[in-house]
Amino acid sequence: MSETISQEKSKKDYLTGWIPLRIKRYWFYAFITISSLIAPWIEINGNHLFLLSFDKLKLHLAFVQFDMQEMYLMPFILMILFIGIFGLTVVGGRVFCGWMCPQTIFRVIYRDLIETKILKLRKRIKNKQQDPDLSKVENQIKKVVAVLLWTLLAFVAASDLLWYFVPPEDFFKYMMHPMDHLVLVGTLLITVAFLVVDIVMIKENFCIYVCPYSRVQSVLYDDDTVMAIYDPHRGGKIYEGHDKLYSKQKQIREAEPASECTACESCVTVCPTHIDIRQGLQLECINCLECVDACTTVMGKLGKESLVRWSSDKEVIHQQGKTNFTRPKVIGYAVILLVIVGILAYMSTTKEHMLLNINKESRLYSIKHVDDVKRVTNAYVFLLQNTENKDHKFYFDVIAPAGYEGKIKILKPSKPFMSHPGAKKKKVVILYTDEVLVNDASKDTIIPITIRAYAIDDKEKIVVDRHSTFVFPRKDIYDKK
Repeated sequence: MSETISQEKSKKDYLTGWIPLRIKRYWFYAFITISSLIAPWIEINGNHLFLLSFDKLKLHLAFVQFDMQEMYLMPFILMILFIGIFGLTVVGGRVFCGWMCPQTIFRVIYRDLIETKILKLRKRIKNKQQDPDLSKVENQIKKVVAVLLWTLLAFVAASDLLWYFVPPEDFFKYMMHPMDHLVLVGTLLITVAFLVVDIVMIKENFCIYVCPYSRVQSVLYDDDTVMAIYDPHRGGKIYEGHDKLYSKQKQIREAEPASECTACESCVTVCPTHIDIRQGLQLECINCLECVDACTTVMGKLGKESLVRWSSDKEVIHQQGKTNFTRPKVIGYAVILLVIVGILAYMSTTKEHMLLNINKESRLYSIKHVDDVKRVTNAYVFLLQNTENKDHKFYFDVIAPAGYEGKIKILKPSKPFMSHPGAKKKKVVILYTDEVLVNDASKDTIIPITIRAYAIDDKEKIVVDRHSTFVFPRKDIYDKK
């Protein structure tokens, strides 16, 4: 009697208050989905959280707008993405695949929600090995309905993806005139078609055969990498390499009397990539942890801890102590990631609110008489672009070196001019001097100058300096005029 009470107490300890990891994944999927749908709609001062607009040649990052000339930021964003995923893999295996990858989320929506929960086409979520029986007309109709429902959701998913390249406010305007935006419409339809074929037909084969990430992970894993692992010390040895040794509990017990595996194969039937976790680490495992839930349920009812755990080889297979999360490899990835984030943050603060290129005309200078004074002029072509979201009035100052201060002035343009957002404005600028700057009889004199361009209405924020030169003629040419 006391044994029964003790066993019942043990069962309660393992299952009472236990929330399946699958449910936690669903909540995390919901968070990711809602965040990705909302993010494109959030604007601050007309700038998006992230937008790479090929239409307007703009990059929006953390609500700051950058011009395409500032696309040097993109490599840093890609490095953060890839190094972040690789670092995450070193720590938690293919946790990205199981918990964050759109492919996995879409398959769960289609298979577990639409086919299983809504249409009852599949019998239960815990059996992912048995495909629906399509020999029945009723199931065939349900399959068509499932595909149609997913197609509608695929349009939402494809549109959401495109909103990071074409902002929603423009996307829907363009969709009202599809013949004028065939590239956008074509991209949308191709993306939808891919999502339907991928999720309905290719399924998890995409993870197994197409996605290169599974091949990369084998290089990143070490004994402290956390993943779904079967404990052969408690459960018993089921496989020898690729060969299955035992398929029944009786056979396992005969070989290893202390083994606890019941051979129920719940961990196998629930696996979306159709593997047996008891065989050890496999490239097909996406770390969804469905097998952990399945074994926890079965073993918990027996008053025992799960034989499949989210742990490391060091802790489960080699039994060499706790997993080390602060090992050099992890610290290295963290440091690299922080350095790149720091560089990106710094470079983002150096954003130019206007772009300015200065080219001197082929003629070095011109000498004219104005009001009995000899005037030397130099002509330049300024190409200016306003990278802000509103109109600004711009003008220039000339900063000359010591000895020439105030002697080189602007002749043209004579007053500030308006520049619209994103518009490139070409201006012919003429600088002049009415004074004798140099008396050099051997050569023309090149005087370094700085052109300071600024917005009249926001001189503190929008100001750019560019270096150029002013050429003064040699003495004999100057005197001849």
